[in-house]
Amino acid sequence: MNKLKILNIMSNPAEAVASEAASDGIAMQPYPVTRIRNTSGSAWTNWVELYRYRDLFQYLVRREIKVRYAQSAIGVGWAVLQPLFTMLVFTVIFGRLAKLSSDGAAYALFSFAGLVPWMFFSNAVTDGVNGLISGASMMSKVYFPRMLMPLSANAARMIDFVVASVVMSGLMLWYGVAPNWGLLALPWILAVMALCTSGVTLWLATFAIQFRDVKHALGFIVQILMYAAPVVYPASLVPDAYQRFYAINPMVGVIEGIRAGCLGTRAMPWDFLLIGTISAIALFGTGVTYFNSKQRVFADLA
Repeated sequence: MNKLKILNIMSNPAEAVASEAASDGIAMQPYPVTRIRNTSGSAWTNWVELYRYRDLFQYLVRREIKVRYAQSAIGVGWAVLQPLFTMLVFTVIFGRLAKLSSDGAAYALFSFAGLVPWMFFSNAVTDGVNGLISGASMMSKVYFPRMLMPLSANAARMIDFVVASVVMSGLMLWYGVAPNWGLLALPWILAVMALCTSGVTLWLATFAIQFRDVKHALGFIVQILMYAAPVVYPASLVPDAYQRFYAINPMVGVIEGIRAGCLGTRAMPWDFLLIGTISAIALFGTGVTYFNSKQRVFADLA
């Protein structure tokens, strides 16, 4: 076999074998190729298609909840214990030792009000990223909107958020704190939280499935982001000159808004919420676009 023929086989083995068979009078049938992809040519999500797969979305949410607490003696009680124990640690370290300001509220209640939305965000992002990677076997077998996997993981964490919110209501009764009219902004606040969480999840999940280092760095990334939000300290500690820049982080408006409506630590931060809403919409919109631009190769990369 001459060198030219060897190079041809190495560069394009399928074509070389077909050519060799043809020269011997053998007719070769091409191997069937199954393409698992979105038929939509649009880079933006086909929302009608997502709605068609709503039953699968509901199934994925239920499965996520069941798997999370399978063989757990406490079950959903972890949604209570995790923020409670974290609150105790923060109260001792930041409230008693560091003596950080809590805008006039009891530091335990102040920190818990910040932990409830933050733990939803951090856990939902982590679950969404890991869920897309672990769903590789499904993606390689059948087509469905890939976005269902990270978004269903986000939605499943709402159970924890609701349970922790009930505990927070109990703490407010214990401390004799009543909510105010600012709590009427809660639907807006929750919408910003959901958009921000989904946007960050889609960005990081897309990166993680291409670069596995992101998965290993995810815990560190989320931990760093916590200190960029007013979880253990009030936003009032940030200098006035940087307040609006600080509010670009949507979770700033979410956390401060929940504290303002539930604890009355400050007037409702409408400016934070407005800036955070714009940022959250931008995060979600660009996250969806980037996710859709890469989802065609997810099955190969996962």
